[in-house]
Amino acid sequence: MRSKPLIRRSPPAGTNAGSPVAMPPADLRVAVVGAGVVGSCIALALRKRGAAVTLIDRDEPGRGCSYGNSGAISPASVAPLAMPGILSSVPKMLLDEESPLHLPLSYLPKAVPWLMRFIASAQPSRVALSAAKLAALHTGAIDRHEALTRELGVPELFVRQGHLHLYPDARALAKDADGWRMRLHYGYAFTQLDRDGILALEPRVAERYRVGMFMADHATIVNPYRYVQAMVRGFAVRGGRVRREEVRAMTPLEGGRWRLATAGTADGAEDCFDHVVVAAGAWSRRLLDPLGVHLALESQRGYHVQFQGGRSTVSRTVVLADRKIFLTPMEEGLRVGGTVEFGGLERPPDPRRAAILERIARETFEDLDGVQATQWMGHRPCMPDSVPVIGPAAGRRGLWLAVGHGHLGLTDSISTARSIASSMLGARSIAAEFENGRCAQSRPK
Repeated sequence: MRSKPLIRRSPPAGTNAGSPVAMPPADLRVAVVGAGVVGSCIALALRKRGAAVTLIDRDEPGRGCSYGNSGAISPASVAPLAMPGILSSVPKMLLDEESPLHLPLSYLPKAVPWLMRFIASAQPSRVALSAAKLAALHTGAIDRHEALTRELGVPELFVRQGHLHLYPDARALAKDADGWRMRLHYGYAFTQLDRDGILALEPRVAERYRVGMFMADHATIVNPYRYVQAMVRGFAVRGGRVRREEVRAMTPLEGGRWRLATAGTADGAEDCFDHVVVAAGAWSRRLLDPLGVHLALESQRGYHVQFQGGRSTVSRTVVLADRKIFLTPMEEGLRVGGTVEFGGLERPPDPRRAAILERIARETFEDLDGVQATQWMGHRPCMPDSVPVIGPAAGRRGLWLAVGHGHLGLTDSISTARSIASSMLGARSIAAEFENGRCAQSRPK
């Protein structure tokens, strides 16, 4: 039997759910747990609005999932991972070592509950609803990131050169037709290219790729880690506190306040907060489950290969769409990332997954011969329907969630921060707009 959901994704429009009614922002003491791109952006937004904010993470800010992402700002990514027909791909997930969506057979028993929700999310009506919510959350992402990089003094990190998706042929493109129709529905423009058109943009692409889809207005952050670090510096300069500690437990107190127990510090007044925002990515369930706040959250383990050079191999985000691989010209060299592996938080990285990325990159771009590469694996937090949980936890006054952004944490970090800050401090939120059925399109159709 499916349990009754304990989370709502946003407060009703016009309400101030989860907040003390008469407390001015300057008196609010807020803890943000998780210093990835989402948590750091939330902490900055709350501090800029006057709240006394403490950002807490067991690691250096930006060193988790945010460190290794592809840097793509991709508001046109409105198609959820679970699409109609996904059930037919499950056998390949289990049997094909090189499948872009990989599930080790030994992890299947633990993955079954999430997979059942994932498959249910692929019903056409639910896909349409998820796409509408994602489109609304993505609204304005490109311009907002450009503005924030300028505000933080790192405009060089923002590059608006477009995104180029590559396919071997028209038949391969047809397999993604539903996703491109969704982009078009939400007003995102793209141009279909032949082989000559591809080479005009990216002359080093191998002969394998004959068809391209180019979104000229999309953008890339060429060092996501440095971007998060700049956010945290901006937060600290404004008086925000940063603590490198592991939050072990969260205890609700009378009056809606919260006590945080952290490794290396004793419980005490200094650990009491009026609000707590959980933005701890794939580790969020460890804090929320003991509170009876249950999320269908799974780690989508993502790998990347960082070539120590080769940045000129491509001049923009390039997607090998048939293999679900992203290539990005990062500050320190070419980054090749992608694929999804279900394996939980404890299973060690599988070097074979990164080796597949490296081999494909070398096959696609000859100028990578002899260039050394390093490997990385991180945990993307993902909901079955690909829609993050943003807003107050039902029945838990003062507890806020910003969890489950999957592949789109960078894209949606600013919108998520605006939603949390506006809801907590009394204004209407972006999340309230799309949750209540008034989904504003990203652009006119």
